[in-house]
Amino acid sequence: MDKFVYKKSAGITALSASMTEFKYKKHAHQEYAIGVTLRGIQHYNLDGSLQLSYQNGIMLFNPEQAHDGMAHDKAGLDYVMLYIEPQLLLEAVEKKDIVRFSTPIVYDRKLEQRILNLSHAILSEKDEAMCWEMFLSLADSLIQTNLSADDKKDNALIRKAKDMLHTNLEHVLKLDEICYELHLSKFQFIRLFKAHTGISPYQYFLNCKIERAKQLIEKNKDIYSAVAACGFVDLTHLNKHFKSVYGTTAFEYLSHIN
Repeated sequence: MDKFVYKKSAGITALSASMTEFKYKKHAHQEYAIGVTLRGIQHYNLDGSLQLSYQNGIMLFNPEQAHDGMAHDKAGLDYVMLYIEPQLLLEAVEKKDIVRFSTPIVYDRKLEQRILNLSHAILSEKDEAMCWEMFLSLADSLIQTNLSADDKKDNALIRKAKDMLHTNLEHVLKLDEICYELHLSKFQFIRLFKAHTGISPYQYFLNCKIERAKQLIEKNKDIYSAVAACGFVDLTHLNKHFKSVYGTTAFEYLSHIN
């Protein structure tokens, strides 16, 4: 039976997941995502290559790094994941510029234990002050082992396109307007965007709507205002897409974090 439990503390969201049949659609998060495979094999495509995280494997995703996900076989999969806002991690490691994980999967017992300690503390609703201390220990381990300066400069046109997408999340995606501003044909834009992000403009736009809905649900504890603010037709429409990224409906997610 597939099961997804979310909790949030100290600005960090923790996920405990158990899945057999469920499959994540291709998506990307605005946050850093850091997790540990507890049982089974996590199977996913990242940056055009297949990744397999075996038991004790530490999965490291950069912000906006497109990926899917599933259990590798019928035995299923258990894992935990932490979602960390980029600015929070940069503040902890005292960096100004974005940093990126250089390796998608590593095996490091010390780092693994710090991820597990923090995820357990958040999921079991320990004191926030304790969670902050655990997070700092985790951040120190990350910067020592797997983070490096980001030398990949985002294309100026892609940055402008992303800004336009983010400012129109409550509306339907209008490629014509974006392409007019960028002086590109639809086909040129789609090809360029996918080359730089690993995901299509529509997928990116939909992911941004889902991410924004999640933020509003966390902030306002109101699902229906998130539906309206993010341009979903109704709650069923939001739940369908929310579940494809988070494994649970928006309503279930709200019940977890309350």
